[in-house]
Amino acid sequence: MGLRPDSLLKAGLRQASEDGASPLSDLLLRMIWEERRMSRADLARRADVSRSTVSDLVKDLLRTELVAEVGAGQSRGGRRPIVLEFQDEAFGILGVDIGATHVAAVVTDLRGRVLAWQETGHPVRTDPVGTRRLVAELSDGCLASWRGGTGRLVGIGVAVPSPVDPSQPDRLSEVVLPAWRGQKWFQGLRQRYGVPVLVDNDANLGALAERWWGAGLGVDDFVYIKVATGIGAGHMVRGEIYRGATGISGEIGHLVVDPQGPRCVCGLRGCLTEFVGSRALSKRASELLAEYPRSVLAGAVPTVIAIEDAALEGDPLANQIVREAADYLGIAIAGVVSMLNPAAVILGGGLTRVGDLLLEPLRDMVGRRALLPSMAAAEIRVGDLGPQTTALGAATLVLNAALDDPRMFPQPREEEATR
Repeated sequence: MGLRPDSLLKAGLRQASEDGASPLSDLLLRMIWEERRMSRADLARRADVSRSTVSDLVKDLLRTELVAEVGAGQSRGGRRPIVLEFQDEAFGILGVDIGATHVAAVVTDLRGRVLAWQETGHPVRTDPVGTRRLVAELSDGCLASWRGGTGRLVGIGVAVPSPVDPSQPDRLSEVVLPAWRGQKWFQGLRQRYGVPVLVDNDANLGALAERWWGAGLGVDDFVYIKVATGIGAGHMVRGEIYRGATGISGEIGHLVVDPQGPRCVCGLRGCLTEFVGSRALSKRASELLAEYPRSVLAGAVPTVIAIEDAALEGDPLANQIVREAADYLGIAIAGVVSMLNPAAVILGGGLTRVGDLLLEPLRDMVGRRALLPSMAAAEIRVGDLGPQTTALGAATLVLNAALDDPRMFPQPREEEATR
């Protein structure tokens, strides 16, 4: 994640000192996290405040366990400064990825490093009660592996396969998840673990993870597209997730790419999901088996993983499915590129393991359909974070919120704070 410009930091610090809305110590903590190591003199210089003010605030930061003194740094003349270091392992964050057909959980430290990970398949769309039970089971398992305990847990981030209205995060789309109608159980997670719970769309959180830790590092404007049972997009604009007026921006899976195509769960015909979603790919493979009787995919219902494996082995049927998916994806991405002009398009999820077998025809389709050559020049690549992307993004959602408001971090016990 790129650092904030000094001018913005100084403006924020000055405003904080004037209205008290965001304490100076909060902004200093974010600076130390971003730089990892800084001296008091560095903080005073970057923040444009006095060293005495910084020293007083650092005393409070040291009590939080988030910052520690780690020895003397390089001298610029005079006494060597004491270096302050952000303590990445002070606390943990739980990220939960609820997909259409799976649930995963991860515990990370405060630098996005994965400390525990569990995943299992589940019919999430049709079984909200079982999903709730599984989320608790996997979360408990990850926390037990981490051994940090809920007392050292900052919060829980939850990714869901549904649009999320920020004003009503517990209420998921009845169109996408009809069986979940009336289900508002994220509050149960808060009660179970005693920490804040933040919820967002899975593609948004995939974009967030790639922005902080992966292929989007240092890229302020890009689109992350998750190819799974459904197709979703997370739009990163000027380094922040763009959610739209009611939180449903990015529903690229319901762009119509063929008006005569099959009917989608949303009620429309020819949505992108009906050509590129995992079920659509399996169905298409079954339809084409008669034309490719010697395909390694014959004899069973082809899964996306099986299609990927076969494509990498050069199987003609699998390669045709990948090319067709690339064409449909290219039509949709060309429209997105023409509207938003992102610097990059990052792909995650299904079929991405085949690499250039997907990317080359996709790039060609975007190049032929984008309005201007400069739009078609957007880098199209596969994300860096693999199957853990969405859960990691859910944890990152909490980390970002806690760095903005450090009151989210577990507070030291009163007897420790007064030592």
